[in-house]
Amino acid sequence: MRLSEENLARLKPGITRFAYDRSKIVPGIVHLGIGAFHRAHEALYTDAALAAGDKEWGIIGAGLVSATMSEALTPQNGLYAMAISDPAGERYQVVGSVLKVLSGVGSKEPLVAAMAAASTRIVSVTVTEKGYHLHSATRELNFDSPAIATDLADPAHPQTVPGLIVEALRRRRAAGLAPFTVLSCDNLPGNGEVVRRAVTAFACKVDADLGAWIGANVAFPSTMVDRITPATTDQDKARVAAAIGLDDAAPVVTEPFSQWVIEDNFPLGRPRWELGGAIFSNEIEAWEQMKLRCLNGAHSTLSYMGQLLGLETVAEAMGSSRVAELVQNLWKEIIPTLKAPSGSDPYEYVKALDARFRNPAIRHRTAQIAMDGSQKLPQRLLAPLRKRIEAGQASPHIETAVAAWMLYVSKTILQGGASALKDPLADAIATKVAEAGTDPKALVSSLLSLSAIFDTDLPANATLRSHLEARVAEFAAEFGL
Repeated sequence: MRLSEENLARLKPGITRFAYDRSKIVPGIVHLGIGAFHRAHEALYTDAALAAGDKEWGIIGAGLVSATMSEALTPQNGLYAMAISDPAGERYQVVGSVLKVLSGVGSKEPLVAAMAAASTRIVSVTVTEKGYHLHSATRELNFDSPAIATDLADPAHPQTVPGLIVEALRRRRAAGLAPFTVLSCDNLPGNGEVVRRAVTAFACKVDADLGAWIGANVAFPSTMVDRITPATTDQDKARVAAAIGLDDAAPVVTEPFSQWVIEDNFPLGRPRWELGGAIFSNEIEAWEQMKLRCLNGAHSTLSYMGQLLGLETVAEAMGSSRVAELVQNLWKEIIPTLKAPSGSDPYEYVKALDARFRNPAIRHRTAQIAMDGSQKLPQRLLAPLRKRIEAGQASPHIETAVAAWMLYVSKTILQGGASALKDPLADAIATKVAEAGTDPKALVSSLLSLSAIFDTDLPANATLRSHLEARVAEFAAEFGL
């Protein structure tokens, strides 16, 4: 029997669930990219606000590229179960804040209409770095993106995040409605400012006056989200169904730790997310930097090493003394590059990260983390590398992480072709790998020439180049090319 409003009474005893009347909830948030990550944080924090009486903040979620979430959650009236897992076991909670889920295939008109509706006051976004169509090195909107070019040719029927936001804001302006707040929840440093520039740049291409209006009137608060949420497996679904007594096509499995830091800039109001534990701060960039470099930088590092060593999950990788030692030393290099936010201790943070990474109940696959490396390396590893180069400091462990990425992408492409590498720049990377063949030195030179990833300063650094050549040669001898 399927999880749904009709079947809530059939939940097993002891399962936490919302107690508010969903029929009285008004949709005030439209969320783009309603995957597990969103449902493990924003939807959960919103659930707490709804439970406290904030009835104007229900969520309409939307996929952007598939119908998967709509097909899973629509028969369940948007309901889903969260399994919060640690070595001691799991606890379960049914979340009610998602009222409706729109499909990501076909016409986006229902989505644009929902965004333009008078009741919508926040449009939030979780689409990963590549979903914004940014240039990897400059983090500005990439007008060479075919998807962006298509939207600009027909802006009334958009498919991309910038196009959708601009068209919805255009309609609100024409109707005399105040603009909604745009809330990015993705792992981008200064994500609010980055998305503001992308959206206004797109809008200015469509209509200069519209672009100026958006720049002057739309709020783009920055956020930092920290919660490890692996992709849900069929085994997870079976386990959750047995535990709650109902089938759930889209449960979320996550860790106990959760942190959401938000810049408090919401002209049309916001839910009382602090009731769910959210932190409102004017130091978002510092919080984001600490998370991106310490958590995500370590995640990328152990994912590439884990893939080379045949280790499937983060916990398995941290069970390898070789990988664990690399990560510990990586943190020692990264922490001095940080400007820690007030009240935080980076050393305590990475100590907690070590324990979180070792949680065997969270099967976070290294293959999943390894995806889209071209979009992740600049913020996670190359930014602290540059800081250390400026300070005249050696960075052998960050260099090892970059070398592991180089060998990983080379092996993946040589064995399976460009399509085997899950990355927006897969074709460009494949061309560079083909040029280098199986020569480690040539591989380093070829990949460093990808300015979208490494810009021009790092390829010009002879010391860095020689160190990467040495490490890639060592890896190639060990793992083969």
